[in-house]
Amino acid sequence: VQLQASGGGLVQPGGSLRLSCAASGSIFSFNVMGWFRQAPGKQREMVATITSGGNTAYPDFVQGRFTISRDNAKNTVYLQMNSLRPDDTAVYYCNLKNLGATYWGQGTQVTVSS
Repeated sequence: VQLQASGGGLVQPGGSLRLSCAASGSIFSFNVMGWFRQAPGKQREMVATITSGGNTAYPDFVQGRFTISRDNAKNTVYLQMNSLRPDDTAVYYCNLKNLGATYWGQGTQVTVSS
């Protein structure tokens, strides 16, 4: 299984970005995909998850600002990030839990700065 993430970049505070992550390989129809992030000097933290059935979960610090979605036919997960803040700056990683295994994408940098 391989995960290819894209869509990071530099954005001003209050701006938006959309991340994408495409999974390829042997993927079971029921799985969980998600986004995590890691800022310098901090632990990796969950940003959003979504099951193949569409159930989502978010931590409080992104509620109302970030939206995760997926296209099961394309094995692709998206993260729409609005109202970005400087403390959202981090490397964002996509994640897939599939048949008891966990896979990570290569990470994409998101920088929120004026």
